[in-house]
Amino acid sequence: MEFDYTVTTTKTFDAAVESVQEQIGKAGMRVLYVHDVQKTLGEKGIAREPFKIIEFCNAKFANEFLSIDVKIGLCMPCKINVYVKDGQIYISGMRPIVLPQFFPDAALGERPKEIDRIVLRIIDSAK
Repeated sequence: MEFDYTVTTTKTFDAAVESVQEQIGKAGMRVLYVHDVQKTLGEKGIAREPFKIIEFCNAKFANEFLSIDVKIGLCMPCKINVYVKDGQIYISGMRPIVLPQFFPDAALGERPKEIDRIVLRIIDSAK
């Protein structure tokens, strides 16, 4: 089982970031914050290729997970990264199906698989 799902895109970096945000909304999720890692590190004098972390959530799913085990909040909100590496643009997200590995005593049911399908659909539709 893969920890992440990563694809390449032929879109520009900014178009890929915009597309991910658009697909998150279409999936019934809400973008909470977009971290501009390149900018933040640049302010500290560290050069980095473009890299943004898009945090998103669905309140219903979040509440369900937190009700099962509050420590799942350590893996929330969901994140999709858009970054440039060696001139190629990538879209990458953590797969929710790995959650049971981190929380083996939590009865998560089928919800991680359901959210995993949503995250993969967001990434595939955004590329």
